[in-house]
Amino acid sequence: MGLLEQIVARAKADKQRIVLPEAEEERTLKAADKVLADDLADLILIGNPENIRKEAEAWGLTHLDKATIVDPRHCEKTEEYAAVLAELRKKKGMTVDQARELVTKNNLYLGCMIIKTGDADGQISGALSTTGDTLRPALQIIKCAPGVSCVSGAMLIITHQKEYGEDGIVVMGDVAVTPNPTADQLAQIAYTTAQTAHSVAGFSDPRVAMLSFSTKGSAQDAKDKETGKSVYIIDKVLDATRIAHEKYPELKVDGELQADAALVPAVGSKKAPGSDIAGKANVLVVPNLEVGNIGYKLVQRLGNALAIGPIIQGIARPVNDLSRGCSVDDIYYMVAITACQAQDAKANS
Repeated sequence: MGLLEQIVARAKADKQRIVLPEAEEERTLKAADKVLADDLADLILIGNPENIRKEAEAWGLTHLDKATIVDPRHCEKTEEYAAVLAELRKKKGMTVDQARELVTKNNLYLGCMIIKTGDADGQISGALSTTGDTLRPALQIIKCAPGVSCVSGAMLIITHQKEYGEDGIVVMGDVAVTPNPTADQLAQIAYTTAQTAHSVAGFSDPRVAMLSFSTKGSAQDAKDKETGKSVYIIDKVLDATRIAHEKYPELKVDGELQADAALVPAVGSKKAPGSDIAGKANVLVVPNLEVGNIGYKLVQRLGNALAIGPIIQGIARPVNDLSRGCSVDDIYYMVAITACQAQDAKANS
């Protein structure tokens, strides 16, 4: 059974309630029909019920009657949601009237309020919305997981090189959200990416490599003559590794490591003798977003690897972002991924 099939099986084993706030969009509705046909998750569709019905008939979708449809214009919990949202945002000056406007006219805010009040477990959007629009209500309403202040995005990379990672699978972060994380943020990314490796990829033993262009001091950061600060990134990676050991003592992590030292046993034993991670890493944490985005796309295109994600991590309940060019299958599998994250969030709450 491949990784995607395993993720689907885990989602089915403990069904979660997933919100699709872009429910009048064609790909989203077709994916929802497939999710419901396969009994993958319980779905909450936000949209005009009449429009959804007409579109379902036009496209021959026969399973949408299994979903809960929430009409934002006539939601029976509007006032409850507005009151809770206003309370959450009162320090920012939000009034109940402003909150009511958001939950009745912005489906992404309404979806996050449904999760916040315990009526759903996760949300997926992005077929029509930007990443910023997807994350903004999640951070304002659901907020970050305890002990986490840095949201990031992980990519599941499935390669044909079975000798690397976990039978050819590695999880890489951050590839999507935080452009230039601090050392503390990088340590958090290490922790949350390991969580994703466990909850989504099913790794029983996440082993995190903090990547750089140096392995164990083989290169040194240049220093700015005026400020004395590091010009490059090695010191940040070293600090992040130290912080990760201090904050997350159960986390298996080592750095700084070059990518080959992290993945190839022979190279790892030579460049970092005595390391429990070198040559055995299945989770890769990159020093900044440039490296992450470029790196996974090179592996995807030149290495003919399958890249799944980004999977948003660090939020107390999962809220995932899709590409606006996503396919029906992309949405289907993201529902399964979000369900697995929701299972993990409940287990750790």
